[in-house]
Amino acid sequence: MRLIPRALCGAARAAWRESFPLGGHAVARWFPGHMAKGLKKMQSSLKLVDCIIEVHDARISFGGCGVGFIKIIRHLEGEGLKNVIFTNCVNDENVKQIIPMVTELIGSSYRYHRGESLEYCIMVIGVPNVGKSSLINSLRRQHLRKGKATRVGGEPGITRAVMSRIQVCERPLMFLLDTPGVLAPRIESVETGLKLALCGTVLDHLVGEETLADYLLYTLNQHELFGYVQHYGLGEACDDIVSVLKRVAVKLGKTQKVKVLTGTGDVNVIQPNYPAAARDFLRTFRSGLLGPVMLDRDTLQSHPSAGAQGHRPAQTDP
Repeated sequence: MRLIPRALCGAARAAWRESFPLGGHAVARWFPGHMAKGLKKMQSSLKLVDCIIEVHDARISFGGCGVGFIKIIRHLEGEGLKNVIFTNCVNDENVKQIIPMVTELIGSSYRYHRGESLEYCIMVIGVPNVGKSSLINSLRRQHLRKGKATRVGGEPGITRAVMSRIQVCERPLMFLLDTPGVLAPRIESVETGLKLALCGTVLDHLVGEETLADYLLYTLNQHELFGYVQHYGLGEACDDIVSVLKRVAVKLGKTQKVKVLTGTGDVNVIQPNYPAAARDFLRTFRSGLLGPVMLDRDTLQSHPSAGAQGHRPAQTDP
């Protein structure tokens, strides 16, 4: 996507925020009962598993939903995990590498009590709405020429239980266990919670749609990603979320009638529907219409050694 020249930002750019005001925002917390039950079920199922696949959202692959999840599983299992594969995004190139990588990892590792089994069992883990079910369905299409085995949705919480084994390959005979998306019981910071919510991992209403839209606008401007200006025909970039949402609402016809009490009676006034405009702004970002956006870019820049994970599946054997 072509970037907007800096000249279009106007003189107002000098007054843009240098940091996002986190004061007054609470850390998003979402750890419903099905997550706690899911973690316990995953712990009890680990003895049946040869390998773990953790699916990452490429937009928050390092700071947002990185190794913290593995630490949760390690803590529950008590002995550490082996044969962990990280996939930063679910696409054809990554999916093609999964089966060969899993086969090589398992073949070079001690399988303990599963040593005599001719089939491989893989557990797929990750935060909510990250694409675990999409990965399983993609593997089935590639290796079995079969359709969907798991539901896929655009909001967190579609998968709520560890499912029965799902076959994804014939040679070698391989089954996958889908699991519910699980977050840490405590999200480390307000900003991490905002990033998770932007990617649909935390329910929007727990943070607030307009707050999320404001943080998204701030992030896009900080990274000089002005695709939203082109997408909505705004003319120039802007750092004021109220102004942006007003123009988005007017452009999309998202207005509402509001009764205003005056000295002569009630008067119907048409106002922009700010929540509806915020939802559209978030939906546009999540569907990729604003181009690739790395929310963890600053974190990655401070950890150069982590950059290699952004372009191909990585593996580790802790």
